[in-house]
Amino acid sequence: MRRGKTPAAAGYVLTAVLAGVLTGCGMLPGQQGGGGEERQPVAQGKQAAGSGDAAASGSSGDSTGSAGSVASTADGGGDAGAAGQGSAPAEQGTVIARRDVKASGADLTVEITGLKRQGRLATLTWTVTNTGAKRWQMSSGMGDTPGGLGLTVAGVNLVDPVNGKRYTVARTGAYPHAKCLCSDYDVFTEPGEVLPLHATFAAPPPDVTKINVDLRVLGVFTDVPIA
Repeated sequence: MRRGKTPAAAGYVLTAVLAGVLTGCGMLPGQQGGGGEERQPVAQGKQAAGSGDAAASGSSGDSTGSAGSVASTADGGGDAGAAGQGSAPAEQGTVIARRDVKASGADLTVEITGLKRQGRLATLTWTVTNTGAKRWQMSSGMGDTPGGLGLTVAGVNLVDPVNGKRYTVARTGAYPHAKCLCSDYDVFTEPGEVLPLHATFAAPPPDVTKINVDLRVLGVFTDVPIA
């Protein structure tokens, strides 16, 4: 079963990312992109205010503007010496946000277990547990189909509404040979199955301590703390 990249594969992609093809952060409407940034509109309704707790905002539609091509190296603090920390999927940690959802007729529990800076990168980890009696047909609901990354979580975003930026999953290459620094998955998740997932992004600036996490079909979690 496809449950994420092997440490060797993830390490190869991470090396290439830090070599200069890390996907940067997108700008919300009306913002100008700078070095390592790419203008990307965000669908209205996804620009949640940066207040409240880590409960979901209730939006579950597809996000727009997923990067189909890579940008230059991303802005942000830290040094490339942290690369080795992201060579394998991050460990699942303490639950920092939780929500029960229904997707494709299946009952699911989503738990965000970490959002941690690692040098110039930030890694998000979460689990999806099928708590119902029906299998969950995931299809490409969290992927980036236009970028050739349908059965991955490459469509997940971090949204900073205060600074007007959206961070897309780090990736290398271009369609149809693109690879992301993130989990892939099977089409189906069976009842009782726990699915661990991860995705790596360019790290937001150090003064950004909370951010919104857009999990596409699983909805948006607001004000998720960054460790």
